[in-house]
Amino acid sequence: MSGRMQGRHVVITGAAANIGAAAAELFAAEGADVVIGDIDPAAASTAERIVAAGGRAWFVQTDVSNGEAMQNLFRTAVEHMGGIDVIANNAGVQRSSPITEMAESDWDLHMSVNARSCFLAAKYGVPYLRESDSPAIVNMASVGGFKAPAGLAGYSASKGAIIAFTRTLASELGPEGIRVNCIAPGWVDTPFNDPIVSHMGGRAAQDAAVRAAVPLQRQGRADEIAEAFVFLASDASSFMTGHALVVDGGAS
Repeated sequence: MSGRMQGRHVVITGAAANIGAAAAELFAAEGADVVIGDIDPAAASTAERIVAAGGRAWFVQTDVSNGEAMQNLFRTAVEHMGGIDVIANNAGVQRSSPITEMAESDWDLHMSVNARSCFLAAKYGVPYLRESDSPAIVNMASVGGFKAPAGLAGYSASKGAIIAFTRTLASELGPEGIRVNCIAPGWVDTPFNDPIVSHMGGRAAQDAAVRAAVPLQRQGRADEIAEAFVFLASDASSFMTGHALVVDGGAS
């Protein structure tokens, strides 16, 4: 039985760990070839796990906020896979602080890694997607792009930008058959959320907040968000574009 992504060629950023690693491995398990772009060399281990499981994957060390690096990522991906069908923009950072204490560099980091990377992926990746029979872009947003706790101004602003960018790009590229959607997760149980957990006062405070806000009474798992990536990249969502898919256990 063929997988949902059989024969597809996927470029995914930010896949050293957590949601990105889970998504890369699920794409491969569903039949896709995968090229991983990440500034963290640990992402090579994700590619190695995919290969060990019988899949095809490559790692390209990439600063996703740098245009030349992103051009190199896509060129190298085409050299390895022969084309690109899906761009999954998962790379992201999170810093937490009151606005008057936030370093200007932290604000800029959120915008460059979270939002600018999606722009660069579209600018340099869309020409390759135009050669695909099933082109799709999936961006990583957040429910924080709609409403966020105090202390996450930079992160939330960048995620709101991604939601707006996704919708604009969907309108622009829809006539060419290129679908563009984003995922807006709520609480997901990974170390990525450590900055805001610390800001909240620790894990016990976070657990209490989750129980109060989430009808399912728990955080999401990385593999559950990976399923959203594959859904939005696959033919199962063939009539969806410009959508922010909220995956938050009912919190919103």
